[in-house]
Amino acid sequence: MFKLKQPMKPVTPVFYADLLPKIDQKLLEILQEISPEDWHKPTIVPQWRIKDIAAHLLDGNLRTLSMLQDNYYGESPGEVSSQEQMVAYLNGLNADWVKAMRRLSPSVMITLLASSGAQYCAYLQSLDSFAISPFSVGWAGEQESKNWFHIAREYTEKWHHQQQIRLAVGQEAPLYTKEFYYPYLETSMRGLPHHYRSIQPTTNTLIRITVTGAGGGDWFLYFDEQSWQLVTEPGIQPACEVIIPEDIAWRVFTKGINRELAKEKSEVRGEEQLGNHVFEMIAIMG
Repeated sequence: MFKLKQPMKPVTPVFYADLLPKIDQKLLEILQEISPEDWHKPTIVPQWRIKDIAAHLLDGNLRTLSMLQDNYYGESPGEVSSQEQMVAYLNGLNADWVKAMRRLSPSVMITLLASSGAQYCAYLQSLDSFAISPFSVGWAGEQESKNWFHIAREYTEKWHHQQQIRLAVGQEAPLYTKEFYYPYLETSMRGLPHHYRSIQPTTNTLIRITVTGAGGGDWFLYFDEQSWQLVTEPGIQPACEVIIPEDIAWRVFTKGINRELAKEKSEVRGEEQLGNHVFEMIAIMG
């Protein structure tokens, strides 16, 4: 039987609380820059325009402060027994909020995003990174998550929704830097072991996932005798390599692109069936 020369090293926690004010500042910059007409441009989110996504981001700030800081949960979802029921509940909340926020002007929206964002960031930065979060990261298969992962997940929410806005006006480049894009990818890739849980290859199988561009990088998904895990410095040759362009990867993980189109624009080397499963993963609630 093949044996590794040394054990695989699993990935370690990531800490992105200090990035939250920076990603919020980028949001304010793009919203202040675009024209009044731009606020009503369609986005890749079905039925949502730029103004609707800005409203959704405002909701994220206010709901976090209400629920986690003030322990005020407002509307109860009732008895939720499945991920699908929770997603349906959250989708309903999102739709209600977005519809109501269409009454606000862009100027008022920017003011509210700035004030609530500062409070939101300060609150998350005050948390103990290794304490248990009230909310687990469901798309990574966790029933219980530490605050560091919850905060990183919150960063991915802010990143990808802002990029949806930027995509609609052709201003995506500022978020494709190493400072902003790599943390988004580093967090989202942590959903891969859960996503691959039903795939049972031979022992010591490695998949290499590469995202191109300045903010991209390489991630290694490894199957030992029992389960998949993200690792660093694998030391063995991959069974397959998946190479995804920078402008495609985040859209795959957020249901923002047709799966077949994403595959056409990417490259899979080696065991294609194994690599193609990457294009089915989502790293959002929904």
